Amino acid sequence: MTDLFNYRRRETSVVRVGGTPLGGGNPIRLQSMTTTPTGDTEASVAQAKRIADAGGEYVRLTTQGVKEAENLKNINARLRSDGYTVPLVADVHFNPRVAEVAALYAEKVRINPGNYVDPARTFKKIDYTDEEYAAELRKIEERFVPFLDICREHHTAIRIGVNHGSLSDRIMSRYGDTPEGIVESCMEFLRICKRERFADVVISIKASNTVVMVRSVRLLVSAMEREGMDYPLHLGVTEAGEGEDGRIKSAVGIGALLADGLGDTVRVSLTEEPEAEIPVARHLVDYVTRRAGHAPIPAAPAPQFDWLHPERRKTRRVANIGGGAVPVVVSSLIGGPAPSRADYVYIGDGSKWADRADWTGWSGAGDGAGQPVLMADFNVCDVLRAAHPEAEICPVFPHTALPFVGMVRAGVKFVVLQYGVPVEEYVACLKAHPEAVAVCMSNHANRLGEQRALAHEMMLNGVENPVVFCQMYRHSAAAKGDFQIEAAADMGALMMDGLCDGLWLMNDGTLPQADVEATAFGILQAARLRMTKTEYISCPGCGRTLYDLRSTIARIKEATAQMTGLKIGIMGCIVNGPGEMADADYGYVGAGRGRISLYRRKECVAKNIPEEEAVERLLALIRADAGQRQ
Repeated sequence: MTDLFNYRRRETSVVRVGGTPLGGGNPIRLQSMTTTPTGDTEASVAQAKRIADAGGEYVRLTTQGVKEAENLKNINARLRSDGYTVPLVADVHFNPRVAEVAALYAEKVRINPGNYVDPARTFKKIDYTDEEYAAELRKIEERFVPFLDICREHHTAIRIGVNHGSLSDRIMSRYGDTPEGIVESCMEFLRICKRERFADVVISIKASNTVVMVRSVRLLVSAMEREGMDYPLHLGVTEAGEGEDGRIKSAVGIGALLADGLGDTVRVSLTEEPEAEIPVARHLVDYVTRRAGHAPIPAAPAPQFDWLHPERRKTRRVANIGGGAVPVVVSSLIGGPAPSRADYVYIGDGSKWADRADWTGWSGAGDGAGQPVLMADFNVCDVLRAAHPEAEICPVFPHTALPFVGMVRAGVKFVVLQYGVPVEEYVACLKAHPEAVAVCMSNHANRLGEQRALAHEMMLNGVENPVVFCQMYRHSAAAKGDFQIEAAADMGALMMDGLCDGLWLMNDGTLPQADVEATAFGILQAARLRMTKTEYISCPGCGRTLYDLRSTIARIKEATAQMTGLKIGIMGCIVNGPGEMADADYGYVGAGRGRISLYRRKECVAKNIPEEEAVERLLALIRADAGQRQ
């Protein structure tokens, strides 16, 4: 069982992958995937070396055909002759014969249950009788067992890699597009492995939607426990995108699972050079795992909380906080008015603003009516209210000032709490003051565990006041990427658990406050809690990519950046394209060399467009739909 409050890694079996085993007591391994054609030995070897030099411990290569699978022999031999021992992983879709050839030359072979034997996904509803469904499972076993025999003979590990975007129509027809369907797609193959006593198995469940990815992995772990399986896990958010958004999205999903002790190997999928993924994965893994051996947190889970099927914690709404409202963002503007999109801003004791009535520089969203909502230390509220009558002042009380909460009149009050504050004191205060919002802070080595503990303690005691999670860091402007990874990882599980009514990021360093605030909005969007900008679901590219992915993404982003809340999928090929874009508004998918197909959600609306016309055709489609909605 997962301990919600105390970090420890899940116990798994050890899988041999060349000379770099994973699982058991081994370190969490890092990997990336080449973007070169696997038939190009020179280019693939050079890129594999760059991945290894960056710290990658496995290198994956696409093997879309037998020729590519056979060329793994040449790539492997070249790397070994040059002194590189990094294991190679063959990535196989659609063709079991390719997997069998790849098993001869790679240290590990990844197969996709969604298309290993089942035909490609067509989104067609097909009703299977129990007999027909059982016959399909026998067909899988007939093709899969010979592959396992080859892997056993050549000491080749396998990865059963389920992608949300490529579930088969058979699975979809019985389970729907659900985490339960994703898990069953995986378990069908794992049961065969167990019966055949084939132990060198790694599992991955990936999705571009972090909520689907996290819930599916949690369900898989539970399903394996019920059936006596302890296979190790590979973690990743597929099609995470590029730049800051890709890093934040990956850290939210992967971090949520790592924090619960899940994961034995990691890939951060970015639409960038493959070696750029490794430092991001390294920092994320090191940041989460360094909490091992922390001081115990003696907490109990609330009985109404379900880790496998979490729902948002029941709260009473306070102004625009809690009660089903999107989580708010709190920003710290200690030095004076500044541009801000935050819902609430904290101004400390207000001394620097006490005699300033000029708010012309303010551009915040505030309470939704264009006015700022200020949070101030409770003892200076009257001064600030007099100086700025147009702003609502919200007092902030430390837990030592709980007796004074009722002495200050305000529509919204914030009470700062940490786990360990006497329960009877804060519970009585919060129940007596429904206008109070808890600000949960922690300086524990495992801040997630302690913040979870406070939220569960509130649930156990029937407290329904909203909770804003405050996370504190100390980073320079040069370390913005580290700040984003850490903040996203710290918030991942809290958001997936349904505990978050607001987010307040604080940073004691030279990182501009605008970047801190933007990160908060980015984290909420990555968890699908609050959409404030366009989301780009873009694959990292591989040897299957059929057009210039990065330049195309840049053009699309430039043209659509102001389309708030829109989701656009940009996929290199058809393997996961329509599936991962199932909840995207529009899709741009490589259909052939220099040819693009456009999608509106799951529906293909234009096929085989010349690449040079495709971006403008996509923009025209978006504009036409927008015009029809007006």
